[in-house]
Amino acid sequence: MKTVVLLYETCCIYEIVITNYFLQCCDHEIVFATTDGKPVTAQEKFSLNATCALKDINPKEIELLLVPGGDISSIANEEVYSFIRAVVDNKQLVAGICNGVDELDNAGILEGIQSTHSTEEALVVGDYVITARANMYVDMAIAIGKKMNLFADEADLQETIDFWKYHKTF
Repeated sequence: MKTVVLLYETCCIYEIVITNYFLQCCDHEIVFATTDGKPVTAQEKFSLNATCALKDINPKEIELLLVPGGDISSIANEEVYSFIRAVVDNKQLVAGICNGVDELDNAGILEGIQSTHSTEEALVVGDYVITARANMYVDMAIAIGKKMNLFADEADLQETIDFWKYHKTF
């Protein structure tokens, strides 16, 4: 099982860096996909290389699909929407932050569930879908970590929260 990060022109990398860090520290496979497998430039002007094209990934092999915010116009298409739906249909986790939530909504997976589009909440954690506003990137990373059992125990979770959210040093 792997995590797929959907990269696209102007995607906001800062929103997903901590999530990727947590996954990497726990030896999860992370695949960076673009719609065509070609490099893109993030909102922060980082050049990002793709591991592969989205079409080269089997949605049944995904444990998490992560969709960052940014100008989603380049990924507003049925290929991406059907991929998102396939991951949810397989009862795997999909997380969107900022405009990434719009992409999940456009794919139709937010219908009938709580999300940041249907509530005033800044972070909504459902069975298979996590939605977050842009400023909730730390909370989203922690929520994904909890869903995916990335923390060794309650003490590990609390230490992570203290460090990343409350900026405590030890």
